Amino acid sequence: MKETRIGEFEEVILIITGILGEQAYAYRIAEEFEAQTGRAVSIGATHSTLTRLEDKGFLDSKMGKATAERGGRRKRIYTITASGKRVLQNSLDFKMSLWKQYPKLVVR
Repeated sequence: MKETRIGEFEEVILIITGILGEQAYAYRIAEEFEAQTGRAVSIGATHSTLTRLEDKGFLDSKMGKATAERGGRRKRIYTITASGKRVLQNSLDFKMSLWKQYPKLVVR
């Protein structure tokens, strides 16, 4: 049975993958994670999370074209699956239901 929940880090990586679209490869995802959160992430942690999300059925990947700037190497491009979109929606719905129960915040 496939996993139906994700942790916070997995959720952010999944969202960033969607934001980046065709530019969603590990190094670029790690860069965007740091830009969005202000927290550094290793490329190893990024790779293992992407692999785990793919194993759970939330991401698909394909090899992109080789480029001269990468010394002829190809990069793996990730895309969100229907299951990935569903788990993100479920996560958002759950958080929104919690926030609706939270007493009104007063910011000063």
